Parts: sequence; C-alpha cells; structure tokens
Amino acid sequence: MSLIDQLLQARYGDAAPTAVAASNELIDALLDHKSVRAYLPDALPEGTLELLISAAQSASTSSNLQAWSVVAVEDTQRKERLAKLSGNQQHIIDAPLFLAWIADLARLEKVIDDAGESTDGLNLIESFLIGVIDATLAAQNVVVAAESLGLGTVYIGGLRNHPELVAEELGLPPRTFPVFGLVVGVPDPDKPAAVKPRLPQSAVLHWERYQQDTHDSAVNQYDKVIGKFYASQNLPQQQWTQHITNRVKNGSTGTRTRLLQSITNLGFKI
Repeated sequence: MSLIDQLLQARYGDAAPTAVAASNELIDALLDHKSVRAYLPDALPEGTLELLISAAQSASTSSNLQAWSVVAVEDTQRKERLAKLSGNQQHIIDAPLFLAWIADLARLEKVIDDAGESTDGLNLIESFLIGVIDATLAAQNVVVAAESLGLGTVYIGGLRNHPELVAEELGLPPRTFPVFGLVVGVPDPDKPAAVKPRLPQSAVLHWERYQQDTHDSAVNQYDKVIGKFYASQNLPQQQWTQHITNRVKNGSTGTRTRLLQSITNLGFKI
C-alpha cells in the first residue's frame, strides 16, 4: 500500500477515497495531522516562535485588515491559570508554549480614531467575524508549520469558557476577544497521538447544490469507522451520532451559553 493510501485509510477508514491525484510532502503532512495531548517539557529552539508567527502572518486576511493578535504564554503559573479557566487541561501546563489567538479590532479602532474618522463599521457583526476568521486562518498556518518542524499542537476551545477572565489574565484591551488557544510543543514519544478518522467525503462534499440524500448513509458509515478507531485506541465505545447528541442535549459547552454577553462585555457592539 502506498503512503497516500495509508494516510487516507487512517483518515477515513473503509470510506477512504480510491481515486486521488498524485500526492506530495505537504499533502501527506496535512493528512497525517493529529491532536497531541502529551508533551515533553523541552523548550522550543530559539527563534521557533518567531518563525511560526511569520507563517501565521503569511495566511490570507480579509482586505488586509489583519484583525488578529496572539499572546504567547510560557510562564508556568500563567499557563496553570489558563488551564484552569479552560477546563483543567493538563497539556496546557505540560507543553512549553501556549498561544492565545485573539480577534483584534482594538488596533483597527486606534488607527481609525487617530485618523479622526468614525469607527461605526467596527460595530457590524461582519467586523467581529473578520477578526475570528483572520485569527483562525493564521493559527492553522502555525499548526501546519509546527508539524513540519516535528512539533505537536492541539487547539483549546475551552479558552472561551470564561472569556472575561481570560481577557483579564492576558491584559486584553476592549474590542478584543480570545477565540481559542493552541498548545505547541514536542510530542511525548511514549504517548503517541493517533489520526482520528473524519466523516466520509460524501457527508461534506456537495456538487453544485447541497445534497441531503447522502446524509444517512454517510453518517451510518462513519459511526462504524469511528467505533473501530475507539476500539483500536482502547477508548470507551461511542458512536459519533451518540457523541454529538449528548453534547448538544447535555449543554456540554457550559458557560459558553453566555458568549454573546461576553462579547458585549469585552467591548464589542454587535
């Protein structure tokens, strides 16, 4: 079996595409992405962070607004506090670097204020979305760049559990919002991460118009694939359909039910 076939098999299980174009090292690396939650305490080589941010700033940005910032955290005590705010995720503390990605309209507001013009356009939900999207695109570039250097990463959506407290911890000004965190470090070889299968392409790829008639078969197939994955990892058996149903039914997003109020509290007027 070729490398690309092995990677597709890991990503899709029995639903792996059989006809694909020629691959390359970049595509191979993307397909082999894993969320790493076990890290060595080793510090990153000097200049690594700056290189990663260069990759981040090379991402696309809406109208060149560059409506994002990132706060790099290495201090152990601050990581401990952020880990607590994010649901007590130990890997935030264990890894040498934690990046908090910020939707940042404060910088734009300052530029416009200095020009003596109205900042009303920043009150549009579109402006907030631009900040979130810009931050996300930049962060994903960092993930790809970090993995190319042999590093591991994992996103931390739990940073949105308590946005106001995170903003206070990081000294964020009004008109900024902590969208998510990103752990970066050297993966622990004794606790290797695995590639988690995704939905079949028939669930997410639509031709010309959205096609709902493929939904049931695609999801049923994925339940079987993810079940095999959990078994291979000695994890509790749970179908994907059961997982998402429980997550929504039980309100597992917790304090994130008040996100709109948090966004308002942090200076956005949307």
